[in-house]
Amino acid sequence: MPDCPSCVYNHDMEILRLHEWQVTTARAREIQLELAPRVSREGTEINPRLIAGMDISVDRWSKTGTAATVVLSYPALEIVEVQVATGRLDFPYVPGLLTFREAPLVLAACAKLKVTPDLFIVDGQGFAHPRRIGLASHLGLCLDVPTIGCAKSRLCGEYDGPALEQGSFSELKDGDEVIGAALRTRSGVKPVFVSVGHKISLHEAVRWTLACCRGYRIPEPTRLAHQAAGGFLKIKPDVVSAASV
Repeated sequence: MPDCPSCVYNHDMEILRLHEWQVTTARAREIQLELAPRVSREGTEINPRLIAGMDISVDRWSKTGTAATVVLSYPALEIVEVQVATGRLDFPYVPGLLTFREAPLVLAACAKLKVTPDLFIVDGQGFAHPRRIGLASHLGLCLDVPTIGCAKSRLCGEYDGPALEQGSFSELKDGDEVIGAALRTRSGVKPVFVSVGHKISLHEAVRWTLACCRGYRIPEPTRLAHQAAGGFLKIKPDVVSAASV
């Protein structure tokens, strides 16, 4: 499995090596508890020109995965760059510890980027995690950039269903603590679960998730990253892709 490199080809974006990835499940939980206090749930108002989506596709039979990072321009949401990384998934499937299974590949895809995104939207949890550091938050710390967790399902917490209209949302709470939002990105469809990844407020996370939706339940950056990870994304010849590096 690719390890987290100390720097990337694009020298404007550094990937921080915060710890080893090949660890036991017990050590993985310890790392999460050590890093969780470093997650920032605040941030200055951002006006991103480039927004990236991240996702990973897993082949359960071969125990390999393909991670994709798709960078879009904003507000047009046109594809600027696509990068993928494929490798073996050695860490076991453990709910709450998927970061240690998936993040090395996601970071390997990020390491190929030629452009520097201003914001990342991750298909996964951020602060809405039992130890308050899901994949989106962990990646945010490694990349030191604003990240949003936008998950299709809930990992923890309770919520009242938001109104059926697009843009409606309700608080996702774990006890008395607000850990995210159940957001209706399309009228009449199931909500997605948005939470702070890193260096952004929940209000801004909800705002930018909605701003990136184009008629689908899933925001465009992660929707296209899902397609790219599965090998189904068709791109224009002038778009930078994994095949050209």
